[in-house]
Amino acid sequence: MAMLMVVLVLTLAIQPERAEASLNLDAEAAIVIDAESGKILYSKMIDSVLPIASMTKMMSQYLIFEAIEDGTITWDQEVPISDFVRQLSHDKSLSNVSLRQDYPYTVKELYESVTIYSANGSMIALADLIAGSEAAFVQKMNEKAAELGLEDYEFVNSTGLNNSDMAGNHPEGTEADAENVLSARATAKLAFHLIHDYPEILETASIPVKMFQAGPGEEERMENWNWMISGIKPDLERFAYEGIQGLKTGSTDTAGAAFTGVAKRGDLQLISVVMRTPTREARFTETKKLLDYGFSQFSKTELFSTGFIPEGEGTLPVIGGKEQEVSISSTVPVSTVIKNGEEELYSVELVLDEEQLNEDGELVAPIEDGQEVGKLELVYSGEEVIDYLYPSQKVEVAVATETSVEAAGWFTMTMRAIGGFFSGIWTGVADTVGGWF
Repeated sequence: MAMLMVVLVLTLAIQPERAEASLNLDAEAAIVIDAESGKILYSKMIDSVLPIASMTKMMSQYLIFEAIEDGTITWDQEVPISDFVRQLSHDKSLSNVSLRQDYPYTVKELYESVTIYSANGSMIALADLIAGSEAAFVQKMNEKAAELGLEDYEFVNSTGLNNSDMAGNHPEGTEADAENVLSARATAKLAFHLIHDYPEILETASIPVKMFQAGPGEEERMENWNWMISGIKPDLERFAYEGIQGLKTGSTDTAGAAFTGVAKRGDLQLISVVMRTPTREARFTETKKLLDYGFSQFSKTELFSTGFIPEGEGTLPVIGGKEQEVSISSTVPVSTVIKNGEEELYSVELVLDEEQLNEDGELVAPIEDGQEVGKLELVYSGEEVIDYLYPSQKVEVAVATETSVEAAGWFTMTMRAIGGFFSGIWTGVADTVGGWF
């Protein structure tokens, strides 16, 4: 019996590790999260800071959208092409579309070449347009990284190239052999903000093939580097993945092959990151493992319906009102992504807004119908560690009053005071008489 108990305990103890080890990922670092809540569903070495290659362009794309939003640039604005950008864009050993200085290209056209084909020359041209120079754009990248709370980051150029690939034209103030770096967690944070703040990125990132007008009568075929998108070409269909929406590949000698994926099936959307996979093919096969794990093991579940409140906590005392208490309940369902079969491991805790209560824990009339008075916070009682991209990303919903309570008039308050006075006398008499027997 003792041996049986030891075996049982050890089996339970190592079960979570086996669940992760069964993915057998050929990647130095990896993560998959729920794209809505930021909940981490799987992680491997997610705080190791590694080169990210062209996944860098997710930050550059964020700044492009931000510049469009604040009016710094417009989609139909023409983009000047510098001598360096023209020269770099003709280097076909790097990912590029050919650019000329005597032909007009719009912001939208170059943005599409960046997003579909990871065009490096196009990205530097856009960086020059937005910030005046790539060095100034890089400063914006690092400032935005700090603002988004990425923590583990360093941006040295707008493209993800190694600075040594830029023939001495790397951004001023950066090292000649420097390369952009992020952790897998920080990369997932960046993708999270990009698709939340500018979801239209996915419309372009999911285009399999598009022709680029390089000059008069000069068209270049842009095939998406994300081979999980169907329709690029027949020999890549083996990598196609149902529900894939984006997002960004990357590859250099030091970074290996990396990929940030976004996929949606039903009401579940996932963001995945793999870093330092051995080949370009591997970044997609390993991403498939992550996404398959997420979609098969987790579901978005409504745990508590609208109007729910923990037993015994459905009313709050009211002072100064026509009624002396008011009913409260949740305003929306409590829903989140959970591991299949773990519904019973979740409960909710009522947390009241102390600023709305007096020192005796009472609401003070008048009170409006639907007045928010607190929140329900989701509580997990299982053995696994629940983690999010950011500590603030916990699941909670608002709790509000179900009716209004008007302030009581002077007559009602007087009668209550009189009733309280005589009630106090009667209670005192009853206690005294009770003490005689």
